[in-house]
Amino acid sequence: MGHQSLSTEAPDYVQQFKHNLSLASSSRSDKQRREALAYLTSQLSTQPPSNPVGTVALLKKLLPLISDSSTPVRSQLLKLLRVLPPDEVRHGTEHASMYIRAGMTHLSADISNDSLVAMEWLLEVAGSDLVNSPGGWVKTLSAFCAMMGWAVSSSSAGWTSAARMTTKPKDAQTLARQIAALSNFLQAGFEDESSVENGHVSMYWDSLYRIPRAPNAFGYLNLSSARRDEEREMYSSKEMRQQVFYEKFQQVICKGLDKAKNEGGATGRSASTLEHVLNDAMAHFEPSIAMDTRDLLDLW
Repeated sequence: MGHQSLSTEAPDYVQQFKHNLSLASSSRSDKQRREALAYLTSQLSTQPPSNPVGTVALLKKLLPLISDSSTPVRSQLLKLLRVLPPDEVRHGTEHASMYIRAGMTHLSADISNDSLVAMEWLLEVAGSDLVNSPGGWVKTLSAFCAMMGWAVSSSSAGWTSAARMTTKPKDAQTLARQIAALSNFLQAGFEDESSVENGHVSMYWDSLYRIPRAPNAFGYLNLSSARRDEEREMYSSKEMRQQVFYEKFQQVICKGLDKAKNEGGATGRSASTLEHVLNDAMAHFEPSIAMDTRDLLDLW
C-alpha cells in the first residue's frame, strides 16, 4: 500500500490554479475537463483576475480544446475566452488563430460552429493583430472559404465548390453567420490606415524614422534568400492584403456571394453586406501598380 501525505492546510491557490489547468488540458474525463475550465473561468472573473501563469501560457494550454469532442467542454472554453483581458490576448494572436482555423475546417459541424464563435471573439479583441500576423491573412481566408464550401483551385477556373443540396433553415443560419464573420475579418484587413495615422501623428512619424522594434521588421526584403511562402507571410499593409486578396480570393468569394444572395433570407442579407464591404474596400485598388513591388521581391 502506497504512502499518503495528509495535511490540514488548503493547497496554495497558485498550485490549485496550475492543477486545474493541467486537468483541463490533459484529463481523459469530459466532466473533469469541464469542471476544471469552470474553476479557471471563476478565477479569471474575479477582481482583480487571478492568473498566475499569464494569458499567453493559458491560451497555449487550452486552445487545443476548441476541437474537443465534448460540447460542454467547448462551451465552457468559449466562456473562459470571453473573460480574458484583450490587451494580453493580442500577444498570443498567432498561436490562437492556428487552433481556431483548424477547428473551423473540422469535419464536425458542431466543432466548426464553436470555432467560428472563437474566431468572432478573436476578431473583437485582436482583429488588427490577426490580419497582420504571419499566416493571419491568407490562411484565415482559406479557412473561411473551406468552411463555407468554397475552395480555391489551382486550375484556370479558380473556383470549385462542394455540391450543395437545398439549404436547410439551420444550415442557412450557419452560412449567414459565417459570411458575417468573414465580413468582419475583411473589414479589419481593409481598414483605412490613413485615418489611424491622422489620429496618431506622432506614431506615424515614428513609424517612418525610428528603428523598428517588431520582430523580423525587414523580412519582406527576403535578405536571407529563403524560399517565399505566401501562406505564412506577414502582410503588414492594406495594399499588400488587397493585392493577395485580388489574386487569390476575390473571384472565389464573389462567385460564392452570388450563390448566397440567390438563397435570400438571412444568408442573402449577409451576402449583400459583405458585397458592400468588398466594393468599398477594392473601389480604388489598382492591381497593376500594387503588383510591381511584389514581382521584384519574388526575383530576389
